[in-house]
Amino acid sequence: MHKMQQSVHLLTHLRAIVGDAGIVGEGDLALHENGARYGAGKAHLVVRPATVEEVSEVVKTCIAHHVPLIAQGANTGLVGASTPDASGHQVVLSLTRLRQPMALDAGNRSVDAGAGLRLHELNDFLSEDGFWFPIDLSADPTIGGMVAANTGGTRLIRYGDVRHNVLALEIVLFNPPGQIVRLGRALRKDNTGPDLKHLFIGTADSFGIVVGATLQVHHKPVQTATALVIPVSSAAVNILLSEMERQFGDWLAAFEGMSGNALDAAIAHIPDLRNPFHPEILPEFAILVKLETCLPIGRTGKALQEMLDDFLEEQFGFSIMNAAVGKRAALWSLRHGLSEGAKALGPIIAFDVSVPRSSIMHFRELAIALVSRYYPWLRPVDFGHIADGGLHFNVVWPRDSGTPYDAGAVSPLRDAIYALAVEQFGGSFSAEHGVGPHNATFCQRYTNPLNKSWCGALKFLFDPEKLGGRVDFGPGIFST
Repeated sequence: MHKMQQSVHLLTHLRAIVGDAGIVGEGDLALHENGARYGAGKAHLVVRPATVEEVSEVVKTCIAHHVPLIAQGANTGLVGASTPDASGHQVVLSLTRLRQPMALDAGNRSVDAGAGLRLHELNDFLSEDGFWFPIDLSADPTIGGMVAANTGGTRLIRYGDVRHNVLALEIVLFNPPGQIVRLGRALRKDNTGPDLKHLFIGTADSFGIVVGATLQVHHKPVQTATALVIPVSSAAVNILLSEMERQFGDWLAAFEGMSGNALDAAIAHIPDLRNPFHPEILPEFAILVKLETCLPIGRTGKALQEMLDDFLEEQFGFSIMNAAVGKRAALWSLRHGLSEGAKALGPIIAFDVSVPRSSIMHFRELAIALVSRYYPWLRPVDFGHIADGGLHFNVVWPRDSGTPYDAGAVSPLRDAIYALAVEQFGGSFSAEHGVGPHNATFCQRYTNPLNKSWCGALKFLFDPEKLGGRVDFGPGIFST
């Protein structure tokens, strides 16, 4: 009865802060309790404040009641960091109503945006003035979620990840409870001390809650060029990349690898997709390249697509054996349909890894050989950001494999693939998805003890009662 009274008391306080519209009813809780791929728990409550001040009061109230908080944006993350655990004790703090008006400073190429705005909404707003926030991925996250996860995406080689494009952040702290702080200013140069905003980028709101951001924006390109190319060999991939960087410089905006298995799954599952090499069969591996520039044809002297086509002609027989050119929308639809296609085949065993990009094709060959040798019924359906060394080495357990899904068999596969990436290639077990309950074991295993000690000290400083976020980032204590 005492716990029930506490729960009613907490709900009464939160309702007084956010109103009836800010409390999610039981019928809609599942939207906030289940992750995009991993994470399925039970929330004590889901609260949706509409202002930064309401977020502050919610944080104060929950900490006063010793109730843990999980910040959540669009809930598109893939490591379970934004979903509650199974205890039913955590309050999910949904930030989707934080939609304070956007403010563009065109001369500074910066924009102020609330944490609850979606990426497409930000770009729709910026487009009116010829700008965009060019982080590109297959989901539509909130701005706060992108900061909390330090989103990368397909254009990282050209524009960097979210961290490279954050000028300032507005944060609601856990300690002191509910204090609102602004870290950084709309400046690209400010060497007056530690740049503390970076403590809140890529740390899954475990040190404090991102409620707003000042972001660097970019001029929208006026020319683009696209091609899907088949390399003559794995070794030719890095040769092609180096030559494209040498000849096109920062016009090279994407260099995305896609396996034949991934392409086949997407084409089979999504009705509008077609094999761009028809009547030839899909290749074992292909590279989707994209050039873009803000310069008009009058300044480049030749259309960008024509320049790319000429380059590919020169590369035939040397680094590439075939190419599908133009058809930009169709080729990028293939790229963005890869995850959905893989999911249609069966349960996905996903690996978001990175290695030095000079080694990525060798890593891929060894990882495929490992799966083939020990798990012949599984199907690698991989794709990745070859230019930055990131690979989504997805492995599907096909529903028609004749072998029922076995979580016990998945665990040693995870151990083996992560060991290959981290121990043999000096890579990372989380290239861009961040750290959450899904991969906390590997964070514990592979993080330097000194790093864990420092992170534990920071966690104690910012959240001494450990009431914020799913990831403790301490010296060995990870919430799961």
